[in-house]
Amino acid sequence: MRLYIKYLSIYIKSMMEYKVSFLLTTIGQFLTTFTVFLGVYFMFDRFNSVNGFTFSEILLCFSIVLMAFSLSECFFRAFDLFSSVISNGEFDRMLVRPKNLIFQVLASKIEITRIGRLLQAIIMLIYAILTIDIVWSISKILIILFMIVGGTAMFAGLYIIYATICFFTIEGLEFMNIFTDGSREFGKYPMSIYGDGVLKFYTYVIPLACVQYYPLMYLLNKTDNIINMFTPIMGIVFLIPSLIFWKIGLKHYKSTGS
Repeated sequence: MRLYIKYLSIYIKSMMEYKVSFLLTTIGQFLTTFTVFLGVYFMFDRFNSVNGFTFSEILLCFSIVLMAFSLSECFFRAFDLFSSVISNGEFDRMLVRPKNLIFQVLASKIEITRIGRLLQAIIMLIYAILTIDIVWSISKILIILFMIVGGTAMFAGLYIIYATICFFTIEGLEFMNIFTDGSREFGKYPMSIYGDGVLKFYTYVIPLACVQYYPLMYLLNKTDNIINMFTPIMGIVFLIPSLIFWKIGLKHYKSTGS
């Protein structure tokens, strides 16, 4: 952990060498997702609710998923860029270093500029908490924290799967963006509005509904099933098959000779 913090401080210092570039990139990240927020806002300006969910409830859902996605992009971005690590021979150097490979890949890229998206998610979350009709308690605050942690782990698992595929293909496969960026887009709204097929897919294949839909229903008092409080843990459990797949992929790695 101490070494990772050292890496993080180095990335921050390097970013601060180009403050204007850092600021503009961060603002760009903020504005990119702000247009998505405007789409949601104008839709609710015309319609009061979507499938029974109010604007504040949708914002709560959207902000939590966006926060989880931003954190995973910030700290697990290296797995998303793993194809370049293989093609330029950097992974060969990692193999001969006396450190865990997952840690080395993790620390090879930290995307600090994603705090632009994170800032927007925090603003939306604060607005939703202040305007939503929920009697807040410690347990409900903990559920939000579980949702964010579980969501971050779930997106990290997707990035690890994406990186593992590079062991077989060398180049990254764009179709994986369907599951990473696509899950972020789907996560704007509670999964129930997309129908049973999508809800089951995001429950049993990619556990986005476990970190978003089910705990949200409990938060909004739309169900009193206490199990919904704990479903975000499936986001962390999702890391297990992702890491097993990584180990299988590692056995098939062949150097590009770069």
